[in-house]
Formats: sequence, structure tokens, C-alpha cells
Amino acid sequence: MAAVFILTLASFLICAQCSTYPAMENSEIVANYSYESLTSIPKDLPLQTTVLDLSHNSIHTLEAVDIKNLLELKILYISHNLITELSADVFDSNDHLKYLDLSNNMLENISSTFPDHLHHLDISSNKFKTLSVCRGLGNLRQLKYLGLSAAEILRSDFEAISHLQLQHVVIDLYPLSYYENTSLLMLNTNHLHLSSLSDQKDLFSVLFDAVNTSEFLELSNFGQWQAGKDLNKYISDVARNSRVTRLTMKNLSLPWNIVVFVLQEMWHSSVESLHLYDFILEGLIFKVPFDYSNTSMKELFMHNITIKTFLFSQINLYRLFSEMNILNLTILSANLLFMPCPLNPSTFQYIDFSNNVLTDDLFQNCLMLTQLKVLKLSGNKLQKLSKVSSMTEKMASLQYLDVSRNPLGYSQEDCHWSQSIRELNLADCSLSDSVFQCLPKNIETLNVQNNDISHVPLHITRLEKLEYLNLAYNALSDLPDWPLFPRLMMLNVDRNQIPYLSTDSMAKCKSVEHMNVANNPFHCFCEINTLINEERRSPGKMIGWPDAYVCDRPDELKGVNLKDFYMPIIYCNIFILIPVIIVPTLIGLAVIFAMCKYFDVPWYIKMIGQWTRTKHRTRRTKRGYQELQNDLDFHAFVSYSEYDASWVKNIFLPNMNDSLRICQHERNFAPGKSIVENIINCIEKSYKSIFVLSPHFVQSDWCHYELYFAHHRMYSENTDNLILILLEPIPQYLIPSKYYKLKALMAQRTYLEWPKEKSKHGLFWGNLRAAISITLSDPEQDSSCSVPSVSA
Repeated sequence: MAAVFILTLASFLICAQCSTYPAMENSEIVANYSYESLTSIPKDLPLQTTVLDLSHNSIHTLEAVDIKNLLELKILYISHNLITELSADVFDSNDHLKYLDLSNNMLENISSTFPDHLHHLDISSNKFKTLSVCRGLGNLRQLKYLGLSAAEILRSDFEAISHLQLQHVVIDLYPLSYYENTSLLMLNTNHLHLSSLSDQKDLFSVLFDAVNTSEFLELSNFGQWQAGKDLNKYISDVARNSRVTRLTMKNLSLPWNIVVFVLQEMWHSSVESLHLYDFILEGLIFKVPFDYSNTSMKELFMHNITIKTFLFSQINLYRLFSEMNILNLTILSANLLFMPCPLNPSTFQYIDFSNNVLTDDLFQNCLMLTQLKVLKLSGNKLQKLSKVSSMTEKMASLQYLDVSRNPLGYSQEDCHWSQSIRELNLADCSLSDSVFQCLPKNIETLNVQNNDISHVPLHITRLEKLEYLNLAYNALSDLPDWPLFPRLMMLNVDRNQIPYLSTDSMAKCKSVEHMNVANNPFHCFCEINTLINEERRSPGKMIGWPDAYVCDRPDELKGVNLKDFYMPIIYCNIFILIPVIIVPTLIGLAVIFAMCKYFDVPWYIKMIGQWTRTKHRTRRTKRGYQELQNDLDFHAFVSYSEYDASWVKNIFLPNMNDSLRICQHERNFAPGKSIVENIINCIEKSYKSIFVLSPHFVQSDWCHYELYFAHHRMYSENTDNLILILLEPIPQYLIPSKYYKLKALMAQRTYLEWPKEKSKHGLFWGNLRAAISITLSDPEQDSSCSVPSVSA
């Protein structure tokens, strides 16, 4: 059923595009000069023209020179002009001409010869007195369509074309003044169309012959019938002698009693299908007996019916149709208010009451429509979906229901559908998500296009047999949940609000053969690759691909076709991103860390930082020390344990420049003074105090005194005069509690570590020299700090 729906829709779209011209190939070259007020054929027509439209102008003549260069011409429209004559050789060069429309001109005679391969020829509504022009058409053996008109119709006019197998003959009877009986019987056609029937003495003679000429008869543009008391007899005679199986009548106006009589006569004639278009019903409507037995009628089609009477009993009118024992009943655009349930079991299999004003009361509790298979109620006034469902409950054979374009709503009422429904059309009804709680269980095709659906609720009955679902023109942000529709084969979500298709949704819809996700506001990020990859895996699965699949976001990609969108997979796949980017990054960091560890980079950075801070402090305090430099004798006083004396004498002192004077207790303590007095004096006469720290240092009381006095000077004078050299690591537990000042200094101040590697010694000495860099005045011959020092 879904496939039939798709093919029907495709056919409709194709026909809609080519309704202006007959069926043509895409390669045709069309030159349209209609409604241009032309008085002659343009001279600059494209030589490759295959379709030329010159209709609705004021052209007077058509000669061979006008179109002889159009060797590829296939279709020529030149109707509604003022052409009075055609040259004899006008079409000699147009070997491909198949379609020619010369209707509604001023031709009185045609002496030219038409191309033998002509399929369509319309010369109706001209000034022909007779149809003698037909005598020159006998050679047109491929002719399928012929349009004619004349003041007189003679049997001899049609003898020359009686052998032609015509599919469609149209005769405009407007200028008819004389008709020779049995003339129409000479035509061999499948479809005879008589236009502009008027009240004249030959009217019924024409009809007598028309109903025996073809099985498909079309009558249009009726005038007023004034046959008086013999009208019923004429109609009866026409109906009784008819071989017509399909009768179409357009633009007809008749009183109610005549309409019923005509229907009654046709009911017992050969007519199987009756089509009425633009029908006006006049006169008083009253109850009329009707015999429905012994009929060949199978279909009644009525479109655009107007009732001139306003006050009448509706049951008198509608009961006539409800009791018809036919298969198909169609009443369109007739302001139909109601249709009663048949009184007896009905033979209706197809009912179409679209574009009327029917309400929810239609066919409620009706038990007689058990054979009905198709019911179309599109464009009416139905309001409650639950009432629509109860309407169908007793229709045991109903397979297709169309209630589209109705103001339907659903408010959680119980729904009781016919179990036989396979297709349901609920398009253009403003229904919300709740509609999925009121659907036939055995449905196979569902159309809920152009409603207010934002998602498909999970808590609904599974539609086990649903194969086609149309959700186009709604407000969906994602695909519906597939477990609800296990047999779905085609999904249409065109023009919703879907930014991308989730991986989970696509993984669950493998059974879907075709999807229309076109014209959605696609977000072209990583997630959109799911849709693109699905089309690559299953070419042709996405209907409308690629033209209707365009990026909407981000702004810089707006308008880009999805087939041209590319984002590297590495940006979108975390499992690729980890090994490709993160792992190498971690490895690189590990390598850098190992190299830093191996080359002791942190130590170098620390020492460079200390050197930088030292230089900064030196510049900041240099001016203050310049005022005191006359009172200083030494660049630095060094304090150390006797156990570390070898390092001081053999390494420390030799590496200090000759320009730096270092105060050493063994060399510079003044004799005769106490050790404490010498310590205080040397610290005060020195720019810096250097303490060589080691586990032995913390065991020396004199070192403690020296550190105490230097620390006291730092705080009393607000100077930065302490330099700590860590000769060996000192575990915290080895530092006695009385050395709380040392612990505080080591915690608060940065100390220099003596590196074991010889390559680092240069940076160490540079840092130390920078810390004690200051210019002192020349010392006197006998230094004031010359007593030997004592250090335990």
C-alpha cells in the first residue's frame, strides 16, 4: 500500500509540472510568445526550437517562410489569433511536427496539407461552414486527437476519416445550424466530446447519434433545454438506445425533477460511470420515488454542485444518494451538510465527500456500510478524532480513511476504530503528540503531515504493521522511537526541526528502506556524520539527497551541502583522539620530565631564579650600602663547623675572587677579645654573613651563636645579609629544638645547595658572587678583625 501511495504522489507531481503543455522530454527547447500582442510571426525564432507558443496574439497569416527554418519543431500553438488563411506548403519543412493547435481563429477553408505524422490537430472554433476540411485528413493515420467545429455537419464530411483510429474527438457545436442524421456514427473514436450544446431542433438528433458513436461521451457547456412536453420522451429514447458506458457532463443547469428523471433513465441504461461537473440544481426539492434495481451504474461522480433552493428537506435530497446500489459515490465541493446511513445493507465500496461541510454526526452508529473499503472526508468540519473512530467501528471492510484538512482534536477519549483500516490520512489537522494514543492497531500507512507533533510518545500501543509513516512539516527534533514501529519501511520527516540523526536512532532503523529527512535545519558538527555515513553506506536511501540536505549551522557553513561537508574523523572519534593526540602528548611530557630529571633542569632553574632575585635585591639595596661601605671591612663573614673546614679552605676560599675579602675566624678574630665580641665585631664589619650548613653545623654551639647574632642584625638593621649554603642535606630530626631560628630561616629563605656535579659549580659560584657583590674601600694594613676564631 505504501508503494502505491508513493507512486501516486510521484505521478501527481509530474503531471502538475507539465499541465501547461503536452508530455515533453526535458531536452525540449520552448519558445513562448503568447500574450505578446504580435501581429506577425517573429523573424528571430531560435532554430533549435521544438515547442513554439504563439497563442493569444493578433497574427493574421501563417506562411511557410515563417517556420520553414524550424526543422526540429514538434509542437505549435497558434490558437486565439486572427488567422484567415494558411499557405498550401506551410508545413512542408516541419517533418517532426506532431502537435498543432489552430483553434479559435478566422479560417474559412484549409488548402494546405498537414504532416502525415501529426498526432494532435485542433481546428475548432473557426469560420468553417462545413467540415469538408476533413476530406484532406485521411492520410493522417497517426492522428489521435481531432478538434472540429462548423455551421453544418454532413455525413460525407466524416467519410474520409472514418478509417482513422481516433482516441479523442472534440466537436464544438456552438455555430451548428444543420446536422445530418447519423453523421457522428461515421467517426471511429474512443472518446467523443460535444461542446456548447444549445436548445435547437437538431439537439436530440445529435445526442441520439452521440450515444452510439463512442462508449466514452463527454457533454459540456449546456444551454437551456426547452423541449416542452416531449422532453421526457427524448431523454428516454436517448438513454434506451445508448451504448455509452462513461458519461461526463459539464456546466449543466436543470430543475430537480428533471435531474431525478435523467438519473432514473440512466440507471437503467448502459451507463456505468456518470461524472457531473459545475452542476446547478434548480427548482423545489421534494421527495421523488426512485427505482434502484436492474442497473449497470457503478460510479457517480459530482464536483462543484450548486443548489439554488435554500429551503428544502435535506432528507429528500440526501436519501436519493445514500440508497444508491453502486460501488463508487463521489460528491465534492457541494456544501454537503449531511448524509444519512443507508436503510439497507449498502453496496458502496468507495465514498468521497471531500471539501464539504460534514460534521462528526456523519454515519454514527451506521451498520449498513459493511462493504465500504475507501472513505474520503478531507476538507470538512470534523472536530473529534474519537468520533471519527466510532464512525468507522462497524465498517468491517474499510481499508483507507482520509480525514485530512479537518479541525480535528483529541482529548484522551476512548477510540474504537475498524480493525480493517490499513491506511489513514490525518494530514493538516493541527493534531498534537497525543494523536498516537488514538490510532488503528493494524494500520500500515499513516500520514500525519503538517500537524503540531513535536515527538512520538513512548507510552503508546506498538503499531506492529506500520510500514509507511509521513511526519513531514511537524516540529520533531529527533526520529521517532523505532521499537514502536518494528516493520517500518519508509519514513518521511521532511521539514521538521531535526539538527542531526543520533547514532542510536540510525542503528535501530536498519529495516527502513527509504527515509526523507530533507529540508531540516542541520547542525554541521561531528554528529551530522551519522546521516552522511548512512547515505554512503546505502546510496538512494535518503530521499531528496543531496540537493535538499543543507547545513543551517554554524553560520559560516550555512547553505553548504551535506555531501560537501567534511570534518576529520580524528576530531569526532574519542577512541582515535586518545591514541593519536593524548598518548603522544603524555609520552612527550614523560620524555621531557625524564630529560629534566637526568640533566637536573629544576636545579638550574632554581639557581637562575635565585641569581635573578639576588641581583634584584642588590640593585634595590645598593644605595643604602654605599652609605655604610666606609664602615665595612669584609665582603662576607663565613661561619662553618671545624668538620667542614677542609671544604671551606680548599674549595670555598680559593674560588672566591681576589677582589672579595672574606672574614674567617681563624685568620681575622682579634686577639685579646672574647670570642663573642669577635663574632659580633666581624658580623658588623661584613656585608654578608655566609653560613655553611651541614649536620656538623647544627651540633656546634659557636655556630649557633654566630647564626643568632647574624639573625639579630638582619632584623635590627632591616637588612638582607644572610646567605645559607647547604653543604649536605640536614634531616629535620637532626636539628635540635634550640635551633628554631635555623628551621625558620630554612623554611622562609632560599638557600644555595652545593652541587656534587662539577658541571654545576660554575653557576653556583656565579650565584654566590652576585649575592656579595659590593665595592669596599681599601683596607688598612692591620685589620680590626684579626683575632683568631674558635668554632667547635
